[in-house]
Amino acid sequence: MNDIGLIGLGVMGKNLALNIGNKGFSVSVFNMTTRKTKDFIEKEIENRDITGYCDIESFIQSLKKPRKIVLMIKAGEPVDGMIEKLVPYLDKGDLIIDGGNSYYFDTIRRIKELNDKGILFLGMGVSGGEAGALHGPSLMPGGTKKAYDLVEDILLKIAAQTEEGPCCTYVGDGAAGHFVKMIHNGIEYGMMQAISEAYDILKKVLKLSSDEIADVFGRWDEGELNSFLMEISSKVMRHKDEETGKPIVELILDKAGQKGTGKWTTEAAFNIGIPAPSLSVAVEGRILSYFKEDRVNLSRKINKEYPKDSYDKEKIIEGLEDSLLFSYLILFSQGLWIISEASKDYDFNIDISEVLRIWKGGCIIRCEMLDFVGEIVKRYNENVNLLNDDRALKFLMEKTDSVKNVVNIARDFYIPTLVHNTALDYFFSMIEERLPANLIQAQRDFFGAHTYNRVDKEGIYHTVWE
Repeated sequence: MNDIGLIGLGVMGKNLALNIGNKGFSVSVFNMTTRKTKDFIEKEIENRDITGYCDIESFIQSLKKPRKIVLMIKAGEPVDGMIEKLVPYLDKGDLIIDGGNSYYFDTIRRIKELNDKGILFLGMGVSGGEAGALHGPSLMPGGTKKAYDLVEDILLKIAAQTEEGPCCTYVGDGAAGHFVKMIHNGIEYGMMQAISEAYDILKKVLKLSSDEIADVFGRWDEGELNSFLMEISSKVMRHKDEETGKPIVELILDKAGQKGTGKWTTEAAFNIGIPAPSLSVAVEGRILSYFKEDRVNLSRKINKEYPKDSYDKEKIIEGLEDSLLFSYLILFSQGLWIISEASKDYDFNIDISEVLRIWKGGCIIRCEMLDFVGEIVKRYNENVNLLNDDRALKFLMEKTDSVKNVVNIARDFYIPTLVHNTALDYFFSMIEERLPANLIQAQRDFFGAHTYNRVDKEGIYHTVWE
């Protein structure tokens, strides 16, 4: 009888199965396409204790009780369909783990539906991509502690390992795991957009070649901007197309795809009532990129007049570094604030310090800044937007002039800087004692009698404006 089962032999599923096998556990695997299962067993398992099955019943019967089954399949209806196929063969106390990027409300529903049948369910975020799944991802399981305890030994061993321990923890109750992974992805969107905006300025303002930009990214990666995304960005800039010899990044169509988690992040922020403009515009940036034909047509109708002044190359590069650091901290500020409020609203009971710890290895957003953010949170656990800390404010204020300079230069060259600019506006809004929302309230009261509060006395008021 095998220790654990895994369904779904796409890239992530295969590599996770191999990872589990590498750690000495026996694995049963199943895929709806039988040929995939056979090919995997024949070509890839080598000396690992992995067995393939071509029907669900024999797959389930091969597992030790209580059975533990990981789903690595497409989110949405495929997960519901697979659960429906599994349930008739499962016993009370068996466990299903959804390792895909499922919508957290779906996870809440599935936990309840399966709980009514006596079956345990974990929603588990898995970050790290193809390499992470094989060599050690960041794992974010959420559900009941009883469910987590059944697989803790396996998960801790297959997770990425850092000096602070395995990059896996019991994230919290309910859909905590999938919610945290969703916000992780929202922050990931923001970091990627911010880096791409820096790339755009280096290319269009300083006229740097792809190799020169790779050098800049590489230098940044050796300092405070050290991160997985900066590391791979440097490698991407250097990679040449075998056919043409050109940098392949210059041959890639500028239309960015997405799978929904970024959009869900912004929806969650709106639903909970937390400001997250930098996370939102990162999604908007991808949506804008999709309208390539419109952008091409409009670009031909506009005569753009560029500055004739020469710019200090190193000063701009230093300013961009500061602006990226500023943007990163603001992205974490917004993301952690959403997690904190959702944890209260949905009774997730998430320990944010633990979340930051498990993001330090294996995952896509691992970066040196996590140490700084983690120190702030540990000092004052309720400081979830990070700004109620003198070091955070000093860090941001020291970089504010650089960010202003970067976005102003970008405007001179008609370059959009969605994340850098909204990070600055978010910060300015949060440190402004009096925003112009009083005028908005007056307007609302004028046309809709929505009433307002006053600054000089208590109560709710309405004015007859005409």
